[in-house]
Amino acid sequence: MSASTSIGVSASGAPPAHLSRPAPGIIAALFCGYLCVGLPLPVIPLFVHDKLGFSNLVVGLVIGIQFLATVLTRGYAGRLTDHHGGKRSALQGAMVCALGGLFYLVAAMPSLSPATSLAVVVVGRLTAGFGESQFVTGCVAWSIASVGPQRAGMSMSWTGIAMFAALAIGAPVGMGLYQGYGLQAAMIACIVAPLVAGVVAWSQVSYTSPAGQRLPFTKVIGQILREGLGLMLQGVGLSGLTAFASLYFAARHWGHAGLVMTAFGIGFIFVRVVLGSLPDRMSGYRVAFWSLVVEAVGQAMIWGAPDEMVALAGALVSGLGCALVFPALGVEALKRVLPANRGSAMGAFVAFLDIAYGVSGPAAGVIASQFGYAAVYLFGAGCALLGAALVVIPRRPQP
Repeated sequence: MSASTSIGVSASGAPPAHLSRPAPGIIAALFCGYLCVGLPLPVIPLFVHDKLGFSNLVVGLVIGIQFLATVLTRGYAGRLTDHHGGKRSALQGAMVCALGGLFYLVAAMPSLSPATSLAVVVVGRLTAGFGESQFVTGCVAWSIASVGPQRAGMSMSWTGIAMFAALAIGAPVGMGLYQGYGLQAAMIACIVAPLVAGVVAWSQVSYTSPAGQRLPFTKVIGQILREGLGLMLQGVGLSGLTAFASLYFAARHWGHAGLVMTAFGIGFIFVRVVLGSLPDRMSGYRVAFWSLVVEAVGQAMIWGAPDEMVALAGALVSGLGCALVFPALGVEALKRVLPANRGSAMGAFVAFLDIAYGVSGPAAGVIASQFGYAAVYLFGAGCALLGAALVVIPRRPQP
């Protein structure tokens, strides 16, 4: 790495050279910051249901409202990234995420009534969603800018690994803090994690977006609509695993439901590490097509599993299939927008995944109630196949 790259700008004022792989500091900042999403996931439901005494419906609404806030603010996050660079968006988002953690901490005060605590938790979820939107959009676009569009697939593979690892590690850590030291300790961690992310991000080189015409966010969405819909259909399978795998295993009298996401994660991270640059070397649509077909096979294995080993194998295969859909379609989405709109494109693209997680959970719940838990995975397989068909439809020429 050249000296000019290390400090961000050369003596002549030229922008820093592109790196051969995503900057480790950006990936580390994304991991630390995204912990504030994983840490409260198992804690908030227990607090709202067990401590405050509210119903499961209220719990679901409190958890889901963060996704709503994230979706509704992706446009702002994309514009912020396009105008001021991913580093600015990431730093601003990290501070807002820390503020969300502060609201969680206030909600845990024993002097508050249950209704007041719930209201403060909701404000915290909305604040965290707004912060997450800026932080993730900024980090993803910043990482791509650090390596250039020719390595965008590799960049998105590594940002995805950082986020998935933060969820996988943050959830059990949050639960351990809650059970061992109380809600306050878990919520303090939700404040510290994004602050650490901000410190790490502050020291990294800033890569700004190219100059050029800035399009309205709605027009950017229209340009990447098919890619976004393909990503959304991929997210249905993962949503079914996170929401209903434990209930499905219990209904079939199988043990080891806790290994479902472990199996998925092994397949997911293996493909991201070994084949993460594949979308940069061949058609992203082809990679996405075969990935979605593999995901459909994995979901079908879970649906028709005669025993838990086949179901766990299906989770593994689902992870293999899901791994490259985001970077593969993300690369193609970036090709369809002008360089000055890449931040908005990434904000819109990730929003489709937010929608998948927010909508497919309730839809799968209706399916499970009517047809049983296994039908959730048949639904996931069907969505993956629909996504595979969608990504091979001929497209208009890119700009």
